[in-house]
Amino acid sequence: MFEKLRIHEHMEVATNTGQHVGTVDEVKDDRIKLTRTDSSDGAHHYVALDSVDKIDDNRVYLKQGTPVPMGAGAN
Repeated sequence: MFEKLRIHEHMEVATNTGQHVGTVDEVKDDRIKLTRTDSSDGAHHYVALDSVDKIDDNRVYLKQGTPVPMGAGAN
């Protein structure tokens, strides 16, 4: 299990295979808000904290099967 406080601004968010999803803008309640600069549609996207599998160095890995938000970096 990870600690919510270990996730901070500018960390990379990736799928479980390492594919870039986005960059952390902030942690808000039970979601990670991704920066708009990484999205193809210029909007903020969110990932649930429950979807986090692990944190390694400066990267947040999502659990296998986690849907990537439409418009986020991996699309």
